[in-house]
Amino acid sequence: MDTPDFVQWCRQAAPYIHAFRGRTFVIALGGEVVRDGRFSTLTYDINLLASLGVRLVVVHGARPQIDARVQEKGLELDYHKGVRVTDSVTLECAMQAIGQVRVEIESMLSMAMANSPMANADIRVSAGNFITAQPMGVRDGIDLQYTGEVRKVDTTALNYRLDDGELVLLSTLGYSPTGEIFNLTLEDVATSAAVALKADKLLFMFGHDGVVDPEGELLHELTALEADQFLVANPEVNEDIRLYLPCAARAVRRGVKRAHLINHSLDGALLMELFTHDGVGTMVSRESLETLREATIDDVGGMLLLIEPLEDAGVLVFRGRELIEREIHRYSVLEHDGKIIGCVAIHPFADSRMAEMACLVIHPDYRDEDRGEQLLHHVEQRARSLGMTRLFALTTRTSHWFVERGFAQASIDDLPIEKMRLYNYQRRSKVFIKSLKG
Repeated sequence: MDTPDFVQWCRQAAPYIHAFRGRTFVIALGGEVVRDGRFSTLTYDINLLASLGVRLVVVHGARPQIDARVQEKGLELDYHKGVRVTDSVTLECAMQAIGQVRVEIESMLSMAMANSPMANADIRVSAGNFITAQPMGVRDGIDLQYTGEVRKVDTTALNYRLDDGELVLLSTLGYSPTGEIFNLTLEDVATSAAVALKADKLLFMFGHDGVVDPEGELLHELTALEADQFLVANPEVNEDIRLYLPCAARAVRRGVKRAHLINHSLDGALLMELFTHDGVGTMVSRESLETLREATIDDVGGMLLLIEPLEDAGVLVFRGRELIEREIHRYSVLEHDGKIIGCVAIHPFADSRMAEMACLVIHPDYRDEDRGEQLLHHVEQRARSLGMTRLFALTTRTSHWFVERGFAQASIDDLPIEKMRLYNYQRRSKVFIKSLKG
């Protein structure tokens, strides 16, 4: 990365860094991440999150390691609908494999080598019997034996350790009140922990780029409803998506703010998903991340970040903070995941029954999905509700955009008298008017 790119990335990451401090993230990763040697580099990214003050819970699986031990004993692998059937011998294999993986993870998180991303790292790892489990029982006539599911998460103990600055490591073993041990699924432990902790993020790291549509396009964002609809419409989707996507949807419905599906094979995927606008995986939220609403005084700073570059370039008339604050009731903003990405203003002229649409701005990163048209429709609705019959706009550079959306070029004399008096003849803005009838 060259210097300008590095500086730009740091500036873009700054809001996320502030927002993530003190937040709780649950990161779920399968045993293949450790088996294939990828956890060592992932450790660097986990260390960075810890150093930024993120409260971290890491949930690890051990499926390939358990499979290997079962096969070493000459036994067949036994699964029912993707869930392992755990008899007493398999449970012994699971305990050995999970213990081995946990120790490997703890050793890598304990690194603090000089001249490495772990230099001066001080990650304290806490593990224990935080999960109370119960048997899954008989499913479709199949006795799953020592395969269990989460009954309760000890959030008091977890929060105590997280508040003390420790990273909590959860394994896929659970314990019953009677002392029995159960083999649990990674997705169940991770989802249950995230929901119980009211986590800000649940991140599933698996072997795919995220949710991909039939045309091969990565779906960066889905609501829980859209996730459900995708699974119904695409029954042939790969097994991992069918496994993790419902858990992501269930988590956000039960209070987790965001769930992410990320490719663990992509170096730095965790950081790119968390600290860039679009990310590199699929993010699932309960509701749409984008809202169009009336602006408040708290939005002015974000609006100025959009407006000022266009004022400097002469595209927009200079307004300044004081004027925007005074007229904030005339503005609407388009917000994406807490970030202001668009704004527009309406100025009614009651005597002429005309309204001006002004200061229509969309962030450069979000100009490819008709958001400008969305703001236009919003202004049209507001204008009609105010009894206006025509909408006008002044522009120096976007004439075609207005014509394509039903505006017709007009003259200065067609403007309301109050606006004619304020017309800037040096800018020579073109006038476009649209009827709001019908």
